[in-house]
Amino acid sequence: MGYAPGVDRLARYAWIVLGFTLLVIVWGAYVRASGSGAGCGRHWPLCNGAVLPRTPTVATWVELSHRVSSGLALALVLGLWVGARLARPAGHPVRRAATAAVLFMVVEAGIGAALVLLSLVGGDASLRRAVVLALHLLNTFLLLAALALCACWASGGRPPSPRERRVWLVLPALLGTAVVSCAGAVTALGDTLFPARSLAEGLYQDLSPTAHLLIRLRLWHPVLALATGLYLVPAASLLAATLDRTGAALARTAVLLYLAQLGAGVVNLALLAPIWMQLVHLGLADLTWIALVLLAAGVDSRPRAAMVCPA
Repeated sequence: MGYAPGVDRLARYAWIVLGFTLLVIVWGAYVRASGSGAGCGRHWPLCNGAVLPRTPTVATWVELSHRVSSGLALALVLGLWVGARLARPAGHPVRRAATAAVLFMVVEAGIGAALVLLSLVGGDASLRRAVVLALHLLNTFLLLAALALCACWASGGRPPSPRERRVWLVLPALLGTAVVSCAGAVTALGDTLFPARSLAEGLYQDLSPTAHLLIRLRLWHPVLALATGLYLVPAASLLAATLDRTGAALARTAVLLYLAQLGAGVVNLALLAPIWMQLVHLGLADLTWIALVLLAAGVDSRPRAAMVCPA
C-alpha cells in the first residue's frame, strides 16, 4: 500500500467520474425529498412531452436538471469505459470495473425511468415504490463500488486474493451498510410522505399498529444501523492494526464516517428530517460505502507496487 508519486490521466479521470457521480446521486435524493420527481409528468426521456418545456415550474427545473446531470454522468462513465480499453491491456481489472460501471449506470437510468413512467413519484405511497427505491439505492451502491474500484485499480492497485482472510472481515460490514442504506431509503420516503409535526408525534406514528406501512418500517432503520455499527467499528479497528499507515488510516476513516452517519441520523430524527439533513445523511452513507469498498480492495498480504488509491 502507499502512494505513488504520479497518477496517469485515466486514474485522474476515474476519480473525477466517481466524485461527479456522487454529486448526481445526492441531487437525485433532493429530487425525491422535495417532491419534484413528478416535475416532468409521466414523460421520459422527454419532460412534459417536450425537450424543453414551455412553462416549467420549479419542480420541473429540479427534475430536468437531475436528468441532464444523470445524462452527463452516463457520458462520463462511457468515456471511462473507452479510456480503460485504450489505456489498459486485455484482462486488466480496470476494464472489468469500467464495464460493470456502465452496466450499473444503464440500470440506474432504467430504474429512474421506471419510477417516472409508473408514476412512482410525488405523493405515491405504495409498497411498490418503496421496493423500487430500495433497489435503486442498492444499484447506486454497486455503481459507486464499480467506479471506486476502477479508480483504485487505475491508480496502481489490484484485486486482493480470495484467500486473503482480512477481505472477508470487511464483507459483512459492506453487506450491513448496504442493508442499512436500503432501509434508510424507505425511511426517507416515509419521512417525506408522512411528515411529523413533533418528535413525539413521529414516535407515536412509528408505534401505531394502524399507521401506514412506510411509517412502521421506519423503526427498522435505526435498529439495523446500530447492529451494523456493532460489527463495523470493532472489525475495522481490528483490521487497522494489521495494515500499514495508509490502510489503517482508511479503516479509521470508515469508522469515523459510519459514526458520523449515525450521529447525522440522530440529528435528522431530532430535526424531523429536513431536506438538507437528509442529503447530509445520504452523503455520509455513500462515503462510508466507498471507504469500505476501497478498504476491501486494498487488503492483500501479497507484495505490490506503490498505489495511489487509499489502502
